[in-house]
Amino acid sequence: MRTLRAFTAAGAAALLATAGTATAAPSPPPAPTAQLTDAQVDKAVGRLDATVAEMMRRTGVPGVSVAVVHDDKVVYLKGFGVRRVGDPATVGPDTVFQIASLSKPVSSTVAAGVLKDPADFDRHTELPGFALKDPWVTSHVTAADLFSHRSGLPDHAGDLLEDLGYDQSYILGHLRLAPLTPFRASYAYTNYGFTAAAEAIARAQGATWQKLSADTLFKPAGMTHTSTEFQAFVDAPEHAATHVKTADGTWSPRYVRDPDAQAPAGGVSSTARDMSRWLRLQLSGGTLDGKRIIPADTLARTHLPEIVSQPPASPTGRTGFYGLGWNVNYDDAGRLRLSHSGAFDLGANTSVSMLPLEKLGIVVLTNGAPIGLPDAVAADFFDTAEHGKATTDWLALTGALYAQIDAEGRSPTDYAHPPTGAKPAGEDSSYTGTYENPYYGKATVAATSEGKLTLSLGPEPMVFPLTHYDGDTFSYETAGENAVGRTGVFFSPADRTVRIEYLDADHLGTFTRG
Repeated sequence: MRTLRAFTAAGAAALLATAGTATAAPSPPPAPTAQLTDAQVDKAVGRLDATVAEMMRRTGVPGVSVAVVHDDKVVYLKGFGVRRVGDPATVGPDTVFQIASLSKPVSSTVAAGVLKDPADFDRHTELPGFALKDPWVTSHVTAADLFSHRSGLPDHAGDLLEDLGYDQSYILGHLRLAPLTPFRASYAYTNYGFTAAAEAIARAQGATWQKLSADTLFKPAGMTHTSTEFQAFVDAPEHAATHVKTADGTWSPRYVRDPDAQAPAGGVSSTARDMSRWLRLQLSGGTLDGKRIIPADTLARTHLPEIVSQPPASPTGRTGFYGLGWNVNYDDAGRLRLSHSGAFDLGANTSVSMLPLEKLGIVVLTNGAPIGLPDAVAADFFDTAEHGKATTDWLALTGALYAQIDAEGRSPTDYAHPPTGAKPAGEDSSYTGTYENPYYGKATVAATSEGKLTLSLGPEPMVFPLTHYDGDTFSYETAGENAVGRTGVFFSPADRTVRIEYLDADHLGTFTRG
């Protein structure tokens, strides 16, 4: 489940980059003899209004904001739709969106502004309370390892702790219990590994991550509506509510996503206008309006491949890489393509994609749960610039990819329908009590006055009604950013344990009754 969700976070943008832009080609096209012309870019820009409008019509996504930068100029900046369903306030270039994992390349830009030498990314990361399971790895892990997801931590390590309500300190302090894959030889997308590196950099500077980000990047670059704090997003008068798609196909602002615990990895909020300034800075090697903001060499380091993130699917396929907060890929012409997507299942989806050789980039922000619209807009834009028209239906492709991810992330067991001849449950007393787990903390199973069982998890705690399935197996409906529908709860009264399927992807989900 978490491997698939890593795709939504790093992005369809990365997969589409490795897949190429043409629907079919007998051989790779020749390397370009010149950069894209202004006329080619103008044609792609001229198509954007219709592209966004049509994709919004097909998906129902409530609000979209888009910026395009070319040759250090903002050549397109526009908002579409509404900030919140049921409210007439419209989206504009200054509407503040939660950008989710698009925060990562923004945060690596901050790090590049602080670490004055590219080699500083390779220095040991030290953060009180943070450790990995292998002491040797703990003593050698660097910011580059954590920013590129090659530390060995499992996919999305710590995210389920956040869903249960644990704070950043608890989460970073418990990553030491997560199993590791080979250090620097395996890729697994981890918000909290990334967060640990960023927080270590901030601590070394004697600052909070928000202050460091503001002083290093946001203020010097004139990104006046950008923050890493959730409260700043909430307080912004012109902010876009997050929306999810309901069973009847409409969109609803049902949830609120507070990502402060993983602020460097997923907590940035910004506008299309501010992100256009960041795009200009990226494509100009760290300068903006003639002023040096970020050192060129440290910024360039963030654009280099650090680990293979997507092995080729065939001998003729292209390899995808991950750099420092960026998907790093090369197109059929050998040109560098940098991209990243952001996805909150609770209601946001974003994308950025750049061709540095062409000094061309696009950012797409939306206030709807991930169904592929931002990635499709970006892919359609570059396809049109390159070929004069879209060579495939990008929204159908990205939508199918996200739908597949959503379906495969769910339990293979249909807990809503017990099997024929299901065994009865035991007495409540064989299940009730307090269970302990070194990673997830306490789990309390209690009987209600109505004769039902509940499961309590997390520091608050969160209380989930249990539904009997078969024998000692129950289920509950998961909640939060990583929710996957119903999940199994497997009691073993003889062993005084309970295993929770949803929490057990890394074999950490067994609790023992005291």
